[in-house]
Amino acid sequence: MSGFAAVDVIRTKRDGGVLSDAQIDWVVDAYTRGRVADEQMSALAMAILLRGMTGAEIARWTAAMIASGERLDLSAVHRPTVDKHSTGGVGDKITLPLTPLVAACGAAVPQLSGRGLGHTGGTLDKLESIPGWRAALSNAEFTAQLRDVGAVICAAGEGLAPADRKLYALRDVTGTVEAIPLIASSIMSKKIAEGTGALVLDVKVGSGAFMKSVDDARELARTMVELGGAHGVRTVALLTDMSTPLGRTVGNAVEVTESVEVLAGGGPADVVELTLALAREMLAAAGLPDVDPADALRDGRAMDSWRAMIEAQGGDPDAPMPVANEVEVVRAETDGVVAAVDAYAIGIAAWRLGAGRARKEDPVSAAAGVVLHRRPGDLVRAGDPLYELRADDPARIPAARAEAARAVTVADRVTPAAPLVIERIG
Repeated sequence: MSGFAAVDVIRTKRDGGVLSDAQIDWVVDAYTRGRVADEQMSALAMAILLRGMTGAEIARWTAAMIASGERLDLSAVHRPTVDKHSTGGVGDKITLPLTPLVAACGAAVPQLSGRGLGHTGGTLDKLESIPGWRAALSNAEFTAQLRDVGAVICAAGEGLAPADRKLYALRDVTGTVEAIPLIASSIMSKKIAEGTGALVLDVKVGSGAFMKSVDDARELARTMVELGGAHGVRTVALLTDMSTPLGRTVGNAVEVTESVEVLAGGGPADVVELTLALAREMLAAAGLPDVDPADALRDGRAMDSWRAMIEAQGGDPDAPMPVANEVEVVRAETDGVVAAVDAYAIGIAAWRLGAGRARKEDPVSAAAGVVLHRRPGDLVRAGDPLYELRADDPARIPAARAEAARAVTVADRVTPAAPLVIERIG
């Protein structure tokens, strides 16, 4: 492709124009090949953030990102394929119980996941706290495990949407992460390239989410649902609340432990509720609407599926999980009721403790995190434990304590909680 200059493409979008299909194809390809410089793509990303894109532009941009790499063929799996993507939150361990649960119900779940950055956790970081488990699979291993086990959670291979890998790293350091057209095309290019037949999106809303308002979350969800449909992937989205952390744990090993409790038929009510809501959407999208996933939690099939998935990737499902060296319990100062637990503040506290990273290359602690003893609506007496801070390094505790101190509000009464599932789109 030739005949374009990067500066002309930038000017078109800067001035509010609509990029042509040929311009989009050229600039994505040229950037992937290193013929468009980072500073030029940075300028274009900022122009897109400020000026937006039409639906047709977003669809073409997504197609160009898919075309930058390979598209997996899952036809050998012989089960309906369905995936789930969450836009990220605090305590959002849902992928861990959900993937083996849906597989236990007859679908195959090709879950390509990522790592945490900032206050949001990463599924791969959580699973890597299991001794022996590995995130990197070849395409052949990925397909074979999907065929034999029905569930796989792993890192995306280098060949899938390489344009997105370059652009995502650039957006992270140029203040353009929030651009809805770029968020939507980033997520959907990888999900479409992985070859899944259907997709359920969990679009988070609230303080602990990237989308703080329902309107922004709805716009992102609609954009992604339309992109999926345009590429032949049956796509639905749920808007879900992320003002409060999911469950009682925020971290890596602690979230795996809580996920196993859900698979054993227990676990926090909100984690179970969202896992089942997403499982039902996934099974319906995969053409299995009459299967009740709650049965697979009760009868042990979901746990069997989890163990098979972990073992297939070298992990030991019976191994003890890492335990933090330092634990500090924070207690209530007054009697009352927990009115709020702010997801963002708890997420930042977990990050300060070592459970997350500031840069992609930073290591994470498997054992660090926050464990909540009280959630909104719970009664407390002065001296009751509110939460505990866990870290390998005691020097991390004070900064985390300062962040978490703003998170929990104890009041005389509590207002009714917002529903966990806010809206369905698609």
